[in-house]
Amino acid sequence: MNIKDFGFYYDLACDNTSGTPARVTAVHKGRFGIVSDFGEGYAQLKSKEYYFEGEAFPTVGDFVQIDYVENGDSRIIKTLNRKTYFSRRDPDKGRGEQAVAANFDYVFIMQSLNNDFNPKRLERYLTAAVQSGAEPVILLTKADLTSDYLPYILEVSRVAPNVNTHIVSAKTGFGLYELSKYMQKGKTLVFLGSSGVGKSSLVNTLANEDIMDVNGIREDDSKGRHTTTHRELIMLKNGVMIIDTPGMRELGMWDVTEGLSEAFEDVEQFIGKCRFRDCKHENEPGCAVRKAIENGELDLARFESYKKLKTEAKFRDDGYDYKKQKQQWEKSLRIGDKKKRKERF
Repeated sequence: MNIKDFGFYYDLACDNTSGTPARVTAVHKGRFGIVSDFGEGYAQLKSKEYYFEGEAFPTVGDFVQIDYVENGDSRIIKTLNRKTYFSRRDPDKGRGEQAVAANFDYVFIMQSLNNDFNPKRLERYLTAAVQSGAEPVILLTKADLTSDYLPYILEVSRVAPNVNTHIVSAKTGFGLYELSKYMQKGKTLVFLGSSGVGKSSLVNTLANEDIMDVNGIREDDSKGRHTTTHRELIMLKNGVMIIDTPGMRELGMWDVTEGLSEAFEDVEQFIGKCRFRDCKHENEPGCAVRKAIENGELDLARFESYKKLKTEAKFRDDGYDYKKQKQQWEKSLRIGDKKKRKERF
């Protein structure tokens, strides 16, 4: 086995750290699945480096350096620099960043051509994908369910005009040839999509074998159960690696400043051009954003999505502050409802 087949290149290695390079393929409770030149195995963290010296905790896809142990768990001594990664607010500490997948080349953002299709969700996925540093690719799945793709294509063009988009069907094989340019040996892909979108079916089709369980969807709302319950890196026979994730909801919206700027270029071109520096883009005079909306240069729905994601990201790091503001907002709504009822009677 050669670690280079798993995307490793020796420029990643640190000159001041001795050890064997490996890649994390799975994260278990207190234990990590790894692969190295010695083959597949398991490893645990070296306490001094990770619990006392602040080394970044590894996640699926990370390249690490290990003290190899032949007949037992090796020890992970360092997490190497990441070229791309997804992160979320650390659920154990309540705040702070926690990486959940690392070192992938493409993010396959999946939406199916049925009731699952959701432009707002697509905006969220795209923002996070751009922020990760990898190249986003939009896949419109289940092409066998419709013969009229135009409305979907037009909507995607509005939300993501500069992102490669492919219409595919795992059932019929339609459009899958177009994905071959991404399916190169040594490349790592991440699949993002809601339950029932067809992630597992597509992975099985691309792999030419059943490596993931497939569940059906409810016909009334096109939703299904999540078949992925944990993150893991899977090597396909053609040398392509896949990191599957258990739903975007787990990733949340951590610091997505750069992702918002690129995913919402149509909005950001007007930000900072208002008469007042602290403009809230509501009723202030000289607001460049409102003027652009009135002139038809900016779509109001896009601006509302931008505001919502920016607000969510702002409070994501402080769960208490976010919850407090949400409670205050809900309280104001209740008070408003009471006043309306009194006025009515």
